[in-house]
Amino acid sequence: MAKLKIGDKAPDFKGVDQNNNSISLSDFIGKKVILYFYPKANTPGCTAQACNLRDNYDDLLKKGFKIIGVSADSVQKQNNFASKYQLPFPLIADTEKEVLKLYGAWGEKKMYGRTFEGIIRMTYVIDEKGIIEQIFNKVKTKEHSEQILEAMKQ
Repeated sequence: MAKLKIGDKAPDFKGVDQNNNSISLSDFIGKKVILYFYPKANTPGCTAQACNLRDNYDDLLKKGFKIIGVSADSVQKQNNFASKYQLPFPLIADTEKEVLKLYGAWGEKKMYGRTFEGIIRMTYVIDEKGIIEQIFNKVKTKEHSEQILEAMKQ
């Protein structure tokens, strides 16, 4: 898939969340969506990011946003993560990496001089018509809600 950019139609997807509910992007037409991709549930950076979104959830809802998280973790791991941190939004268990690849969130990464394939932490803000409004490739895990809200003001 070609790299997605601001102004593109966000690709629709179907997945299963932490409660085994079927979820697709088309379920959210008419709402603004924060679609965020994270490497692994219960790791420090991913927990900081999810908790920051949780702590600012009411403010984000008031601004009309819905939140969907995606990682390659199993339904059970997503469920444990959501329960442990009282996350009020769906977490898609993309074990086949279909949604991750569709959005360019699976690819080559470099860490500690090593190159490997993995999940690239990134966030898309999608408008009510399904158009990509904003893309975050450099996510501030502890301040992600603020980062989104600030960018959406401009």
